[in-house]
Amino acid sequence: MQSAQGFSDLASILANPILNTDSYKASHFLQYPPDASAMFSYIESRGGRYERTLFFGLQMLLKEYLCRPITGAMIDQARAFFGAHGEPFNEAGWRYVVQHYGGYLPVRIRAVAEGSVVPTHNVLVTVECDDPYVFWLASYLETMLMRVWYPITVATQSWHLRQTIRTYLLKSSDDLSQLPFKLHDFGARGVSSAESAAIGGAAHLVSFMGSDTVLGVLAANHYYHDNMAAFSVPAAEHSTITAWGREREFDAYRNMIARFGRPGAIVSVVSDSYDLFAALNAWGGELKQAVLDSGGTLVIRPDSGDPCTIVLYTLRSLEASFGSKTNSKGRRVLDHVRVIQGDETNPDSIVAILAAMDEAGFAADNIVFGMGGALLQRINRDTQRFAMKCSAIRLDDTWHDVSKDPVTDHSKRSMKGRLTLLRHRRTGEYRTVRLPIVWDERSVAGEWDEALETVFDAGRLLVDTSLAEIRGRAYADEV
Repeated sequence: MQSAQGFSDLASILANPILNTDSYKASHFLQYPPDASAMFSYIESRGGRYERTLFFGLQMLLKEYLCRPITGAMIDQARAFFGAHGEPFNEAGWRYVVQHYGGYLPVRIRAVAEGSVVPTHNVLVTVECDDPYVFWLASYLETMLMRVWYPITVATQSWHLRQTIRTYLLKSSDDLSQLPFKLHDFGARGVSSAESAAIGGAAHLVSFMGSDTVLGVLAANHYYHDNMAAFSVPAAEHSTITAWGREREFDAYRNMIARFGRPGAIVSVVSDSYDLFAALNAWGGELKQAVLDSGGTLVIRPDSGDPCTIVLYTLRSLEASFGSKTNSKGRRVLDHVRVIQGDETNPDSIVAILAAMDEAGFAADNIVFGMGGALLQRINRDTQRFAMKCSAIRLDDTWHDVSKDPVTDHSKRSMKGRLTLLRHRRTGEYRTVRLPIVWDERSVAGEWDEALETVFDAGRLLVDTSLAEIRGRAYADEV
């Protein structure tokens, strides 16, 4: 059924870039100075939970929304909507885009390379339109482009968690190769939409290679040229255990080992559907030989109780049953079994659990974390205080600075001028500067490179990077 505004389904709405905006943007072309002829905007993280951000996700947005041309049908849809919605509509401007640019938006987008780890308060993306007839496009796209905050914030949090887990592995483990699989994405059911699962799930995979968020893996494969960005293992959920009935709980466990236990295989079994303590006794008793005979690794998942207390109890119980070995760091590594903690997993609980394990003499090898809502959903634009602001406007032929500086909150002060980002060749330091670049006495031009590159220009994607390249940048400093 078609609506009064000409839409037959949600997909046609989402595919129309003219409608991928805020309502008030439709009226802004009438609000700028009459001699405005070009506009420049930028995106930055103004601080937040983390002092550095990992840049990721712009390529997905550009491919999905800006590499397709505006059509006459899209303009008709938007005209009908805004006319009924109470907003003016710049039909002439959008028709101009179709007639003069084949429907591709005449904007130039520059950005830091995806996978770069950049201190906050630096420009990450710039958007410029210098066509006097549609200069306002540099601001019109804010709503869509600002959503890059989401993959950046997910990628940033995962990157920092990787550093935390790596620190404990360096301290307690002989095997750093397991790091990419230590934080597993459980977030698909906890996000607000399938698109969030795809975008956020892909962002997590910059730093890790374990995920149950299928859409995130597919998005990483599709948008970033990877054959298989992440992996998973057979794992039980409560229904596959409770369906056997409480009296046959241990038969359910035996079935898991029989079905999936193979030399070198990993089998994850949730074990607290009824009584974790009884289940641990069974795993170390009547089920132990089946585990040993399988040749695989059993991963026990407790799913309730205080995380630190339960993890330590589970580790000690499994150690008493299956034994352990002491590694070169003087920490104990369980034989044949591991633990995955997915309940109440967040940045704080991960640190607390790893610290408690280390104090108890257990290596970080013994645990894998699964993270759901806290990974993909318990963040927002203010987690890293993202903003996109106009910083320069051209009036006739002269560029003028544009900025805000609210007397009630100077932390919202915006930057001025046409901007770019520099990176020092030797130290890796980043610095946001104005264009044209003026080298001062503290710097030598030959020591700095422009860190922003043009990634999009008038419908053309100029940089199409791979997940492998992004991962390489993100942890290039790891030894």
